[in-house]
Amino acid sequence: MSSTKKISHFERNLTWWVLGCIVTGVLLGKLSPVMFHSIGELKLAEVNLPVALLIWVMIIPMLIKVDFGAMREVFAHAKGIAVTLGINWLIKPFSMALLAWLFIRHLFAAWLPAEQIDSYIAGLILLAAAPCTAMVFVWSNLCDGEPRFTLSQVAINDTIMLFAFAPIVALLLGLSSIVVPWQTLLTSVLIFIIVPVLLSQGLRRYLLAQGQASFDNAQKRIQPFSMAALLLTLVLLFAFQGEQILSQPVVIALLAVPILIQVYFNALLAYWLNKQFKVAHCVAGPSALIGASNFFELAVATAIALFGFESGAALATVVGVLIEVPVMLSIVAIVNRSRSWYES
Repeated sequence: MSSTKKISHFERNLTWWVLGCIVTGVLLGKLSPVMFHSIGELKLAEVNLPVALLIWVMIIPMLIKVDFGAMREVFAHAKGIAVTLGINWLIKPFSMALLAWLFIRHLFAAWLPAEQIDSYIAGLILLAAAPCTAMVFVWSNLCDGEPRFTLSQVAINDTIMLFAFAPIVALLLGLSSIVVPWQTLLTSVLIFIIVPVLLSQGLRRYLLAQGQASFDNAQKRIQPFSMAALLLTLVLLFAFQGEQILSQPVVIALLAVPILIQVYFNALLAYWLNKQFKVAHCVAGPSALIGASNFFELAVATAIALFGFESGAALATVVGVLIEVPVMLSIVAIVNRSRSWYES
C-alpha cells in the first residue's frame, strides 16, 4: 500500500497548513497587536496560560495512545531499543548543540540578528532534547514497522523524558552560555510533561474500561483537536513573530539547515547501527524514524515559556514543525526503498 493511502490527507499536507498558519498569524499580528500583546501577558511562573491549555489539548490525545505497560516488550526487541535510546538521549541532543554552535554562532552569524543568536541556539537544543511521541506511530505504519516495538519504545522514551528532559536542556544551555531559569524550566516539565501524562493515562484507563471499540472511537473523535491546537498555537506564535519574519525571511532558511542535517544524520546512523546488530527491518525502520524525529509540541511550548513568544527560540522550534512532515516522509521513503540492501 502506498504512503499516500496510509497517511491522512491532513497529515500529508501538514506543511501547507503550517504555512497557512504563518500567513494568518502574521496578518492578525499586524491587524491586532494590542490583543496579542495581552494574550502574551497571561502568565503563571513565566508560563503562558493560553499556550499551556493549547499544549494540553495538543499532547493529551497523542499520549492516550501510549501504553506504559508495553515497556515489558523491551526484551523482545532489546537491540533495537538500545540503538534508539542511544540515538535519542546520547547523540541527538548533543549533536544538535554542536551543529547549532557551528552554524548559528559561527557560519551563519553574519546573516542573523546578533541579539537573537543565543535564543536560536536554545530553540534548536529544545527541539532535539526530546524524542517524538505521537507522529512516530504514523511514520512506523508507513514503513511497516513492528507496532509492539514502536509502542514500547515510545513508552520508554516518555518515561525517560519525565526525568531527563530538564537536566539535558539545562546542561546544553549552560554549555552554550545561555542562562537557564530553573524555576521556569521545571514548571514547564510539570505542566507540559508530567500533568499531561497523568491526565492522558487516567483518561486512557477510563476509556479502555468502556471497551476497546469505545476507546478507538474516542481516539478518532479527539485526534482532530490535537492538530487544531497545534495550528492555533502556531497562529499565536507567528502573530508575535510576524514583524521579525517579514523583515528577515532568510532566518527560517538558515535555521532549517542544522535541523535537516541533524534529522538525516540521526536517522541514517540509527538505521545503519540496526543493520550492524542484525535487527529485523520492521524494527530498524521505526527505530530510525524515532531516532530522528522531535517532540516539537513540547519544544514550542518550552521555548515560549522560557524565552517568550517573540524570541528566536520560539521561532527556531517552529521551523522544526514546518519541515517535519516532508523530511520524515523522505526518511520513510529511504527506509522502504533500501529494504533489499538492508536485508542482504
